[in-house]
Amino acid sequence: MTAKIKPSKGAPYARILGVGGYRPTRVVPNEEILKHIDSSDEWIRSRSGIATRHWAGPDETVAAMSVEAGGKAIADAGLSPEQIGAVIVSTVSHFKQTPAIATEIAHLLGTGKPAAFDISAGCAGFGYGLTLAKGMITDGTAEHVLVIGVERLSDLTDLEDRATAFLFGDGAGAVVVGPSKEPAIGPTVWGSEGDKSDTITQTLPWDVYRDQDAAEVRYPALRQEGQAVFRWAVYEMAKVAQQALDEAGVAPEDLDAFIPHQANMRIIDSMIKTLKLPEHVTVARDVETTGNTSAASIPLAMERLLATGQAKSGDTALVIGFGAGLVYAATVVTLP
Repeated sequence: MTAKIKPSKGAPYARILGVGGYRPTRVVPNEEILKHIDSSDEWIRSRSGIATRHWAGPDETVAAMSVEAGGKAIADAGLSPEQIGAVIVSTVSHFKQTPAIATEIAHLLGTGKPAAFDISAGCAGFGYGLTLAKGMITDGTAEHVLVIGVERLSDLTDLEDRATAFLFGDGAGAVVVGPSKEPAIGPTVWGSEGDKSDTITQTLPWDVYRDQDAAEVRYPALRQEGQAVFRWAVYEMAKVAQQALDEAGVAPEDLDAFIPHQANMRIIDSMIKTLKLPEHVTVARDVETTGNTSAASIPLAMERLLATGQAKSGDTALVIGFGAGLVYAATVVTLP
């Protein structure tokens, strides 16, 4: 006799309930980067829009930054840590293959015994985590899910690489996703283009290595084919963003905010033009003072828009992340 499995019973919909962010205390201006590369402040700003970025100190670990951001998101959602049923952490800069850093973060936050795991989806990681959280809530496997994007990309930055030395920053951003009576996270348009996976890579695997004549341990660095990534992001990701709007049934004029991955100001400006976003749409430009923080960039930008009053609770926002893989994820959300 075949046993009958009971159906899952979750919430009808899911929404973002709270957001939090953490930026390391050390602010690194372009002038400091120029000590290592032959360039200029004007060149860096014109190429990327970046003026400063935050770099983590020894105590500002991936776990420590995540705890700060996650704690703020939980408080912003009006919840206690014990109410978190799952912790999802997106990062490419946690140096251990196992165990997942999410388990340590969950413990430090005092969440009890939630499901906890890491994902690796580069700069699209927040969108991937948000999509997984939405599914868990509507499936009923968790009532509240903490999604964290966190990076210490300064550890992976080659300061002598003129193409990338100025790009990367550190930080953590987090949201709490919970049940909703009405749709507040739209369908996700996501995917990958593995034939382009070599356009953004690490120079070596994670294995820490030591040169025979070197005194200190060295780590892999990030490399990218800048022009190829730029063209892909500008032309292909605008299509993905438009598809996410179409899937959600939202027109550009219905948007209140646009929160793209903070990779490059020129990419952001080009996407605005291609999408024909109206002037009233608030656009996140956190990259100017935070740099490219990969998986952390969207929640950090979201947190800043809300904290500064440039966006408000209940606003409709288009979010899109894209990066190494090449992978991407876009959706429309209601801001907490």
